[in-house]
Amino acid sequence: MPDFSVRELSVGDVLDVVSFEVEAGKVREFATAVHTTDPVHTNGAAATAAGFPDVPATATHVVVAGHHRNQKQFVEALGLAIDRVVVGSVEWHYTRPLVAGDRLAGTRRIAADTTREGKRGGAMRLVTLETRWVDDSGAEAVTQREVLIERGA
Repeated sequence: MPDFSVRELSVGDVLDVVSFEVEAGKVREFATAVHTTDPVHTNGAAATAAGFPDVPATATHVVVAGHHRNQKQFVEALGLAIDRVVVGSVEWHYTRPLVAGDRLAGTRRIAADTTREGKRGGAMRLVTLETRWVDDSGAEAVTQREVLIERGA
């Protein structure tokens, strides 16, 4: 049985806090990467005509925060073996659309940390992380939940 007991952090603890600006150029890059054809993501006039104050970000845009996070540090803090970790799921719940010019700060917490038997045998650890993204006014814009799965050795 793998040793899933090595944990420096527990449920409710803050894992990290990061911030970034939603940039029109990055919105355009994401739109291209995910094959979005709606011109609101690449054309300011189309965005304004659709009722947005600027080009809206694509649904998965907050993943850019990964470039501002110390991935190695959070994996070590959770006691995970990175070579056995896969992403089980990621979901986003929006309070409002993100648009170019927004500045977001995200506080990521450990929402759950459990161990269970896998369907093919062997224990696995499931760590659920939740990031609450707020804008400069402190209003919540989006909540991101991700489940990391550490397979047994």
